[in-house]
Amino acid sequence: MAFEHPGDGSLDYYPCRYGTSKLLFRGPRRKLEGSYCAILGGSDTYGKYVRDPYPSLLERELGTTMVNFGYMNAGADVFLNEPVIIDACNRAKVTVVQLLGAHNMSNRFYAVHPRRNDRFLRASSLMKTIFREVDFTEIHFTRHLLLSLKRRAPEKYALVETELKSAWVARTRLMLQKIVGRSVLLWVGDHHANGMSRDELGHEPLLLDQQMIDAVRPFATDCVQVTPSKAACAAGTNGMFFPALDALVAAQMPGPRVHEEVADALAPVLRRHL
Repeated sequence: MAFEHPGDGSLDYYPCRYGTSKLLFRGPRRKLEGSYCAILGGSDTYGKYVRDPYPSLLERELGTTMVNFGYMNAGADVFLNEPVIIDACNRAKVTVVQLLGAHNMSNRFYAVHPRRNDRFLRASSLMKTIFREVDFTEIHFTRHLLLSLKRRAPEKYALVETELKSAWVARTRLMLQKIVGRSVLLWVGDHHANGMSRDELGHEPLLLDQQMIDAVRPFATDCVQVTPSKAACAAGTNGMFFPALDALVAAQMPGPRVHEEVADALAPVLRRHL
């Protein structure tokens, strides 16, 4: 259970699966029939600690079923490896694709878990050869991996960043090509207060830049970019539900005000395609 303050009540995510997929998404479970919109994304789309994430707000605003395929810490690999989800997108009136950070993907330097894409599994022979000064045995997450590389070997870290950006473009293009219907790219800018990133790796979504977006834009029907306002960022965790021990984790997630701004930006675009 999750609480905003002890005794204030719980937040139920109604975890559910679709078809034969092993992935657990946020519910309540929707019927994949008739007119609906599919929304692919990561932690922001899932809306952890938020009672009404932007897919729920859009459903209320547009009167159309929104299937929340947000998956915690997802990269593009999660969806590319799940034909059930791609098939659901192909039967939707329109699919929203949240643009995810470039770090949670398998690439020439390292492999990630096929479902928990933030989990670092192993370094490739190429990685071990180039970064001999780095001990990979104690690294379990992709962000920790990149931080270790940048701090221990900053002059060589650029090689990994270039590879990740290239892999991101190729993987995102492939995913968009698999979605045969209309698609809307969603780029949500950093929601941290005062524009401060959490560490030296930079702003969220990690490693994304305009050149990368331009490279995949022709493969989508539309594109929406949302830069959270200063007021939304400053609101932080206000209105979020979490136990005291999760306060630091919750502070890294977009709050209700950010979700409202995302829904407001998407609504008129989706209305044209529904």
